[in-house]
Amino acid sequence: MNTQPEITIRPAYADDELALRRLAAVDSADAIPPAPLLLAELDGDLRVALSLADGSVIADPFVRTAEVLELLRLRARAETATRPRRARRRRFPGYRAPTRPRAQVTHP
Repeated sequence: MNTQPEITIRPAYADDELALRRLAAVDSADAIPPAPLLLAELDGDLRVALSLADGSVIADPFVRTAEVLELLRLRARAETATRPRRARRRRFPGYRAPTRPRAQVTHP
């Protein structure tokens, strides 16, 4: 007999909104954390949601989820480490990029 729950870690999709609202209500959270979210299901039931945007969490307080949350955080770190980074523009106070010279239009 297997007493370990089956754990599924996956990204959140639009059709998860109702389950996320329920989880937030059970957790007494004001709102669902900001997207993108990484979810953990135990035996097919949503139990933990981790925001990849700011690290906030909602979880079922009636289920032991501390270890599952650690798995989510490990997965989140792995995903952000492999995600390509966008180049950020440097901003310099007072600097304005040169403008292109405008073409002179002459009328006959």
